Amino acid sequence: MATQTSDLLAAAAPRTVAVVRGIADDQLHLPTPCRDYSVRDLLNHLYEVVVNFQDLAAKRPVEWAEKPDFLTDGWRDRFEVETGKLITAWSDPASLEGMSPGMGMPQTTVGGMVLLDLTVHAWDLAVATGQPYAAAPEAVPVLHDLTENLAPTGRKMGVFADPVPAADGMPDLDRLLALTGRDPAWAGSAGTAV
Repeated sequence: MATQTSDLLAAAAPRTVAVVRGIADDQLHLPTPCRDYSVRDLLNHLYEVVVNFQDLAAKRPVEWAEKPDFLTDGWRDRFEVETGKLITAWSDPASLEGMSPGMGMPQTTVGGMVLLDLTVHAWDLAVATGQPYAAAPEAVPVLHDLTENLAPTGRKMGVFADPVPAADGMPDLDRLLALTGRDPAWAGSAGTAV
């Protein structure tokens, strides 16, 4: 069985996994477009998101306060396995029903949030480590709408930075990045996104 959310995650995940696999150990200290996050920090955050959103799909409580280091032996392979589990978790139609007890918002929004993290943080990690990245084209319009809806609250909570001006004709992914407060032209300097 599948849902629109699991289909979009299935389109996005291999692209994210490819970026994660392409990160060398000697790049873990590099800065990213996420303010105060090194590559290692952002990988650990993304790993935690992938694991915790499996539980959120099942409407189970999650713990965000613990900050485990997921980057132990075999972390690249384990990240791929966990993204597969994430897709499976959101393929159950019940995962999209009702409100999230842990997040206090519709489950459909929660599913979109993990898709946003997989997409935007894959870009963050790719540009930080000099890798190419192309977002799943079917995901970007959905994420743009979601981000427009979440952005005001997200900015108050420090999840998004102030939007970066988007030029006419800017590619869809760049417009999404700008909406989250990222400079699509970021190239290793101090970033402004959260």
